[in-house]
Amino acid sequence: QVQLAESGGGLVQAGGSLQLSCAASVSGVTLSSYNMGWFRRAPGKEREFVAAIRASGRIDSADSVKGRFTISRDNAKNTIYLQMNSLKPEDTAIYYCTIIHWAAGGWSGDYWGQGTQVTVSS
Repeated sequence: QVQLAESGGGLVQAGGSLQLSCAASVSGVTLSSYNMGWFRRAPGKEREFVAAIRASGRIDSADSVKGRFTISRDNAKNTIYLQMNSLKPEDTAIYYCTIIHWAAGGWSGDYWGQGTQVTVSS
């Protein structure tokens, strides 16, 4: 059984920062062996990839967030994080934590949390 629980969303002014957390559990399996990531869905848009961190620790991120967002993981706590700095109104979205895999030239989510809302005011 896989459970993912995001937290840390909220309302912030443009230029501000937020840190999202995702507490993950996978019955009988060490989470450190999984690739983990964040996606987001903005109002009226499709869900899009934000950032990934492989089991090896290698990081991948979307061009739209490079230099502003940082993904990290704490395997001892079974938690991944998304530090978001210099937030822009276009970052407003529901952010989802996911276990991911690479397929067809992109990242794809296998299991999803319920999401956490991030709203950036101008």
